[in-house]
Amino acid sequence: MLIPEIDPIALQIGPIAIRWYGLTWLAAFSTIYFLINRYQKDLNSEQVSDLMFYSLLGAIIGGRAGYIFFYSIDQFFANPLSLFFIWEGGLSFHGGLLGVLVACYFQSKTLNVTFFWLMDKVATYVPPGLGLVRLGNFMNSELLGRPTEMSWGVIFPSDPLGLTRHPSQLYQAFGEGIVLFIYLLWVSKKEQPVGYISGQFLLGYGSIRFVTEIFRMPDQHIGFVAFEAITRGQMLSVPMIVIGLFLIYHSQTRQV
Repeated sequence: MLIPEIDPIALQIGPIAIRWYGLTWLAAFSTIYFLINRYQKDLNSEQVSDLMFYSLLGAIIGGRAGYIFFYSIDQFFANPLSLFFIWEGGLSFHGGLLGVLVACYFQSKTLNVTFFWLMDKVATYVPPGLGLVRLGNFMNSELLGRPTEMSWGVIFPSDPLGLTRHPSQLYQAFGEGIVLFIYLLWVSKKEQPVGYISGQFLLGYGSIRFVTEIFRMPDQHIGFVAFEAITRGQMLSVPMIVIGLFLIYHSQTRQV
């Protein structure tokens, strides 16, 4: 049994608190930038920098909007300005993904390339960043796992019940950050039709997220959304799986 005594604040400088979660976001985008810049030969450093800058904006804006509309719509109706209260926390991966896709769409126009060509070039190098953000969730003692009797269970200091829980954040960090990365590296070893790698990313992430959500508590204010077993995160992952399968199939029959 592990009891993590991790202060979510990594460094305090006067009134300024630097949190581990913010540092893992910084590490995530820095890692993605490094990997794309180092291994993707079809984009130069300036193009990668612009892509990462606008993708970061898209991730933050989309992540916040996604959290409000997917997970906390009552908060929006009570106070629409809460959409901009980023300092309160609350970011949704699926909303962040949509924000990144919008940013990349406009960047593809700037670069005069097709959207899926650009997505294929960068998708392989995204998973390590996702894994680092999940480590931030663990260190922030949030998104708690379901109760377990396994020896590697964790008692989180933020848990008012003090139960031994699955470290679901670490499961997701491993699945999204390592397993998916290795799989996409394998897939991209040879030339693939446009849209194929993007489809594999969506299929892979959606499947891993759906499975790892089994070990994660549903959001307390939402609970299960279907069959007393399906969480909101799983529900939002199903369209990713479907779209991923469609892109894989479509890329094999005609270019997207």
